[in-house]
Amino acid sequence: MVPKIHKRGTRTIGLLYYLYGPGKAEEHVDPHLVASWDHAAPDPGRDPEATYKQLQQLLDQPLALLDENERPKKHVWHLSVRNGPTDRILSDQEWGDVARRMVAAAGIDDPEQGAGCRWVAVRHADDHIHILATLVREDGYRPDLDFDAVRVQAEARRLEQELGLRRLNPGDGTAAKRPTSAERHKATRQGRERTPREELRETVRRAVAGAESEKEFFDRLGAAGVLVRTRVAPSGDLLGYTVALPGDVNAQGKPVFYPGSKLGPDLSLPRIRERWSGRRTGSRTGSRVAEQTAPSGPASARRRASTALWQAVLVMDGADDGVAAAYIAAAGEVLDALAKTSAAHTRRELREAALAFERASRSHVRAERGHDRALRQAARDLVYSGPALGRGEDGATTAMVIDAVFFLVTVAAHWHGKKAHAQQAAAAQLAAEHLRTAYQAAAAQPMGVLAVRGRSLALPVLRRQVLRVREALPSALAEQVLAEAGWAALAATLADAEAAGYDATALLADAAARRELGSAESLSDVLVWRLRRAADLPADAQATPLPDGGSVPSDPAGRKAGNPAAKGPQRRRR
Repeated sequence: MVPKIHKRGTRTIGLLYYLYGPGKAEEHVDPHLVASWDHAAPDPGRDPEATYKQLQQLLDQPLALLDENERPKKHVWHLSVRNGPTDRILSDQEWGDVARRMVAAAGIDDPEQGAGCRWVAVRHADDHIHILATLVREDGYRPDLDFDAVRVQAEARRLEQELGLRRLNPGDGTAAKRPTSAERHKATRQGRERTPREELRETVRRAVAGAESEKEFFDRLGAAGVLVRTRVAPSGDLLGYTVALPGDVNAQGKPVFYPGSKLGPDLSLPRIRERWSGRRTGSRTGSRVAEQTAPSGPASARRRASTALWQAVLVMDGADDGVAAAYIAAAGEVLDALAKTSAAHTRRELREAALAFERASRSHVRAERGHDRALRQAARDLVYSGPALGRGEDGATTAMVIDAVFFLVTVAAHWHGKKAHAQQAAAAQLAAEHLRTAYQAAAAQPMGVLAVRGRSLALPVLRRQVLRVREALPSALAEQVLAEAGWAALAATLADAEAAGYDATALLADAAARRELGSAESLSDVLVWRLRRAADLPADAQATPLPDGGSVPSDPAGRKAGNPAAKGPQRRRR
């Protein structure tokens, strides 16, 4: 059940004409009253003798008790209450009870006081009602409507439980402002899939992902093609900004600008600056190194992002709340950057994942900026490395980074759940589902190649990998891995790690112990990417020579013999 308080109005008669009229697309059917302040208001929908004018005069009668200068400029209060498409259809009596509960919760009318505002509830569709009220009580006083939206939302949650309706998650005031009905209708007329507010929110989020200065942020906005206006103090200090879509104009033909704070609570200029101040709280030397490091390509950027994401996953559970919130917010930047630079076959799902996770990236827990430097640098690298191809090392490292971000998003969902952040937890879970689909699209080709390589291993090599799995993993987990379709790909990866000079058994045990595997659909897939990242193996298996029964490839990971950089921290000679 979704209650929505609309903008206050000045003309009762105008709203009545709309509620009883055919609607913008002839969608209003059988409009009629289901409840009113006195249970006896005239109903122009069912009574042929009743008129709109008559009903309007009764509703506005309390205004006559006030002097002209005491009357509110906007006296029409309008609330719509809508059920979901899967909810059962309520009767007129049930909708009438809903209306009475809503006006009491809002402070419009309280039957126990007997001096409330005049109001009516009109039903013109199966799934919703509209409540119209005059904001002057019958004793001449005005109602107390402070926090009316919060109160009607709370009442809606109680009604959902009592009426057996789909129960929605309670909000906490940190969600981005939804488009108004006028904005949605305008978008429909213009043939837009989304409203300008929603398009601008996504554009601004992508512009801020990994950005490190105001200049960089505004340059990105300009490059994205949006119109930007800044607000400057007399001292010359920048106070804020507004953005508009080209072609989105008002009745006077002027662009419709939105302040960043109206796009999202974390998109105001002061909140964006917090991300940059977080970098300055860390090591200056480290910051300079990060700023001077240019991404060498999409594959390298994705591999580094995968490492940063896994480091965040490993410390999230034991992190303080402010640190966890910083990781979650920065994960949103990584998702925005990943969606912006993704290949065509993963673009839609990654974009949907980023849009869903936007809600999960904010809560009342304030992020302690500075701890998120590695993730914000990963987002920056992704943006500046350019779009990735859907094949080769680019495509394979895309699967690797999606696998890593999926686990961080899943950890974020658990964290929000423990904090009773219901909307954020649900948003993170939805993002995880989109990431599953994106992963399947990205991983199909590289995992297929690995599986072919695994099935081509010499029998002694394959047997060695089976023994390795049973030695490194708990018995039940080992047998599950060996029975999976992805086992051949894991066998190939273990052989590659072995050929590169690693103790593949220890590497596998470490990879399995690093983080729980319960949320993974395929344990083999997860272990493949953990191993290839830890051993610095090419993500694209076609770049790795196929090991035979006993030979070792000359340079399996693209490293030259004798290069000290080839010795990673987990490298173990057999």
